[in-house]
Amino acid sequence: MAEKVLIIGLGLIGGSLAMNVSKKEGHLVIGLDQDEKTLNMALKQGVIHQAAKDFEEAVKEADICVLATPISVTIEYLHALQKIELDKPLLVTDVSSVKKRVLEAADQWKHPMLSFVGGHPMAGSHKQGYPAAKPHLFENAIYVLTPSVHANGEEANRLKELFSETGARFLTFTTREHDEMTAVISHFPHLIASSLVHQAKGWQDTHPSIEHLAAGGFKDITRIASSNPRLWQDIFFQNRELLLSMLDDWISEMEKVRGFLSEKDSEGTLKYLTDAKHYRDGLPVKERGAIPAFYDLYVDIHDKPGAIYQVIGQLAAADISIKNIEILEIREGITGVLRISFASSEDQVQSKALLEKNSFEVMLQQ
Repeated sequence: MAEKVLIIGLGLIGGSLAMNVSKKEGHLVIGLDQDEKTLNMALKQGVIHQAAKDFEEAVKEADICVLATPISVTIEYLHALQKIELDKPLLVTDVSSVKKRVLEAADQWKHPMLSFVGGHPMAGSHKQGYPAAKPHLFENAIYVLTPSVHANGEEANRLKELFSETGARFLTFTTREHDEMTAVISHFPHLIASSLVHQAKGWQDTHPSIEHLAAGGFKDITRIASSNPRLWQDIFFQNRELLLSMLDDWISEMEKVRGFLSEKDSEGTLKYLTDAKHYRDGLPVKERGAIPAFYDLYVDIHDKPGAIYQVIGQLAAADISIKNIEILEIREGITGVLRISFASSEDQVQSKALLEKNSFEVMLQQ
């Protein structure tokens, strides 16, 4: 008998998970989403096998329930679940990027049929919604599991098996470990990126041409500020206490830098910058972090038809997989720069040697 998996919310994350689960034999995927067009599209594409409209009825039918919804909505569902009469056990998980309030809600359950293991697939896209979903979204990404008091290793292993097609790497953390680490390497950097954009916008009236200067490296370091504002509003408020603490630390750090400059402390400034460089350069090169690392090549290309194809075609012929490609700068009649990202340093080095052999000017980014 097929195991029935209910996925609530068929957006970028929920839709991508559904694409992987539906490929597994012995699983029937039920989709529930507020957008009827999304449900119909998922049904037509075979991403879900059955569409549901009523939450309670769908839950009673399911063996596993995946809450792929905003954090506040997920908590509402967790409160609603404990009031539903179930005839069989139900394993529940979520995809929330902040875990404290989610686990607090699940830990309060008294329902004998419910068990909960928190989940956070640490992958995403600047695009959103079901049209952006893709089965390889989680490939090589970290997938964090945070079991509640109502779960054990057996339930966590069930989820690892359920999502095995994703190609993700599973790690288990406590709620506190997860929230503190994601605040440091994900949530707070997003806050800083947004503040940098606001600072540049504030100078726009004084220097109308600033947006043209900001088209290069500034866009790279503020890229995450382009993510879904409502999603990040929810994340910020769910992880509010930690972010406030980190803001205090950041303000203190900036006061230190302000002191170096106001006191014309050139040696202190140099040491500050040198220490930062040494720490950053000492981060593991081959290990993948919570935010997947990429290995970049910068290739000079000329403004002529087929220039990009000549580069990509050679890599494809050598069976080298490209994770991302971006035209950083190309103006009519002159040389431009193509940034190509790879999943491993081996692919990066091999590609550099191949392109240099074919007379391309290449710079390797460590």
